[in-house]
Amino acid sequence: MRAVVQRCTSGTVTVGGKIAGQVGKGYVVLASVGRGDTDEDAAYVAAKVTNLRVFEDENGKMNKSILDAGGSVLAVSQFTLHGDTRGQRRPAFVDAAPPDEGLRLFNVFVEAVRKMGVVVETGVFGAHMMIHIDNDGPVTILIDSKKTF
Repeated sequence: MRAVVQRCTSGTVTVGGKIAGQVGKGYVVLASVGRGDTDEDAAYVAAKVTNLRVFEDENGKMNKSILDAGGSVLAVSQFTLHGDTRGQRRPAFVDAAPPDEGLRLFNVFVEAVRKMGVVVETGVFGAHMMIHIDNDGPVTILIDSKKTF
C-alpha cells in the first residue's frame, strides 16, 4: 500500500459538485492499494500516518504526531499511485489492486486510523473527485508498506 501524506490547514473533496469529505488542520492522505497487499499493509500505513511526527512543537520543530496536534485525516483512494511509467509515456496500472480488493483494504486502512483516535473523512471510492488541499509547509511524505522508497 502506498500513501502520499500532505500536512494541511484544510482539505476538501467534492464529487459532482457536492462535498464528500472535509477537514481542517491535519492530513490529506492519497492512498493506493497494490496487487498483493494485505490487511497488514493497510495497518502498517495507518500506523505510519498516525504516528508521523511532522507537526511543530512549542520550539517550532516537527516533533508532534497528528494525535498530539489534534488533527484529522481526509483519506482519498487514488489507484494511480501505482501507475508505472518506466519506459513509456502512458502509465500502466497492472500493479494496482482490483477494485473490490482496493476498496476493502482502503476501508481497513481508514478504520485502523479511526481506531487510533483520529477523525477520518473520505472521498468516494472509484468516483471522479475534485480535491482541494491547503498544503501546510509544504510538508509531503511518501509511505510504502513494501518499503520500496
